[in-house]
Amino acid sequence: MNKLVISGSPHIHDHDSVSKIMYTVVLAMIPAMLASFWFFGFDSLRVMLVAVISALLMEWATQKFLLKGPLTINDGSAVVSGILLAFNLPAGIPSWMVVAGAFVMIGVAKMTFGGLGKNPFNPALVGRVFMLISFPVEMTKWPVPRPLFATRLADAITGPTALGLFKEGVDAGQSAQTMLHASQMPTEIARFFGEMGGSLGEVSAIAILLGGAYMVYKKVIDWQLPLSILLTAFLFSGLFYLINPAVYAPPMFHLLTGGLILGAVFMATDMVTSPMTIKGKVVFGVGIGLLTVTIRLWGSYPEGISFAILIMNAFTPLINKAFKPKRFGSDVLKTAKI
Repeated sequence: MNKLVISGSPHIHDHDSVSKIMYTVVLAMIPAMLASFWFFGFDSLRVMLVAVISALLMEWATQKFLLKGPLTINDGSAVVSGILLAFNLPAGIPSWMVVAGAFVMIGVAKMTFGGLGKNPFNPALVGRVFMLISFPVEMTKWPVPRPLFATRLADAITGPTALGLFKEGVDAGQSAQTMLHASQMPTEIARFFGEMGGSLGEVSAIAILLGGAYMVYKKVIDWQLPLSILLTAFLFSGLFYLINPAVYAPPMFHLLTGGLILGAVFMATDMVTSPMTIKGKVVFGVGIGLLTVTIRLWGSYPEGISFAILIMNAFTPLINKAFKPKRFGSDVLKTAKI
């Protein structure tokens, strides 16, 4: 006897799949990957390979020996997480630390909650924050990038990030304008293209924006979320710059330095840990922008995007409850004559 299996509505088939979406994100990250290879050399390739391979092995081992469920390493989510973790690390970090970060990222932040689609916090950021707390010295050693049009790496081994240099100078009593024009401070063009110290994926704004545009085109992310983060950070930091330009940096400095654009485009837009509706995404983005600037201006760390996204991840269930998506077919029911 044949049995009919009936599932709940709506009965709509979409050609998208988890693996298709994930590998679309990987394609979007290629410009930032190429920029990191150019500015930091083969060390960037080493960090990315170690992060991706460690993430895949950790997910495979967890599912094989602990969860004893179907293997999902082919869906591309571990690859995306590994690349994003590498994007948040300096090029010179030892490989064993990358392995430790990948272990926490997959084993603790993802698989502990049941795997893809069930983790409340962005796994790559959990791994990055774990590494920042556990290995603060190595996580803040920033290799000096190759000059934009040079054919070899810079002679210096490490140097400060633009955010760190600015914060140290202002805290030491220097004016903001003095620090913005310091000899070590990269120009706006250098900051836009990536000739500055920082983690692998955050240095080139143009490379990240190209990837973001591709994801918007492919409808993998909604443009309202990254725009709300960047616009909020721009306006909030600009307000304090107008109040006291001798202490606070201009808003474009905040946009083009640190991991703000990287976080807005690739980290905050994670489908699992961000709100479902457009209104919810805007609220989520505004919260991230406000928290990021708040941490940058008054926190101990010069950067705050990772902490801001993780904090707002915790509010995602509340935002989803406040801004519920429209139920499928509700418009038809309203207009139907029963």
